[in-house]
Amino acid sequence: MSAKVALVTGASSGIGKATALRLKALGFTVYAAARRTVRMRALESAGIHVLSMDVTDDASMSQGVAEIMARSGRIDVLVNNAGYGSYGSVEEVPLSEARAQFDVNVFGAVRLTQLVLPHMRGQHAGTIVNITSMGGKIHTPLGAWYHGTKFALEAISDCLRMEVEPFGINVVVIEPGGIKTEWADIAAQKLREMSGEGAYASQAHAMAESMVGDDSRKRQSPPALIANTIAKAVCAHRPKTRYAVGFGAKPMIFLRRLLSDRAFDGFMRMATGMPKLR
Repeated sequence: MSAKVALVTGASSGIGKATALRLKALGFTVYAAARRTVRMRALESAGIHVLSMDVTDDASMSQGVAEIMARSGRIDVLVNNAGYGSYGSVEEVPLSEARAQFDVNVFGAVRLTQLVLPHMRGQHAGTIVNITSMGGKIHTPLGAWYHGTKFALEAISDCLRMEVEPFGINVVVIEPGGIKTEWADIAAQKLREMSGEGAYASQAHAMAESMVGDDSRKRQSPPALIANTIAKAVCAHRPKTRYAVGFGAKPMIFLRRLLSDRAFDGFMRMATGMPKLR
């Protein structure tokens, strides 16, 4: 039997890059997709196929899937990893930025899923892995749009799982905690740009520091931990529906279930150094 074929988005760095390398080491034929292909030469050197793909561009995604089918004839695994964190107060974040956050984190993943599903149904086999976050189960200050995308992808994954199970297709959600990637730096930068001045400035600076401060960085888990978890899921005959992994993921999700809304609000204010309520 020929090697199974995997498509990994957001593969130019972090979790996506680590996942592409891990699946390649396990014998998969791997297609690594991202906009910044110049950063993917190490993946090419490892024998991974590099695709230029923008998950907000339908033609780009359609062309990528068509290229995989033409070269390999099948798609066994889709890892929807592309995404970023857009932070800022609900009052101040322009709806254009909010839409951009949903375009990347939700609609890009869903559209790519739509494109691969006919091929997986034809095979009567496949695994779709959606990278959400512990942020798909909890909330943090000034993160409404980011958390909104992750809550949405969690719900979509649950519905999708029930729809495609009769066709032999698995849907897996990975909920990372704090991971050593570029995510925190980008999110903190967005936060300062959107809410670093004005009424929410004190909250914004406290939250940004909690993302990128030394204490936070010391506790973050390596991307390889998530890559290994994804590999475990896609190699399992019957994978779990969800894997919460990485710094803080399991305890934070547990606390959210345990505490009332206001008690969790208070905990998050304390944990992120938010100004005290008047």
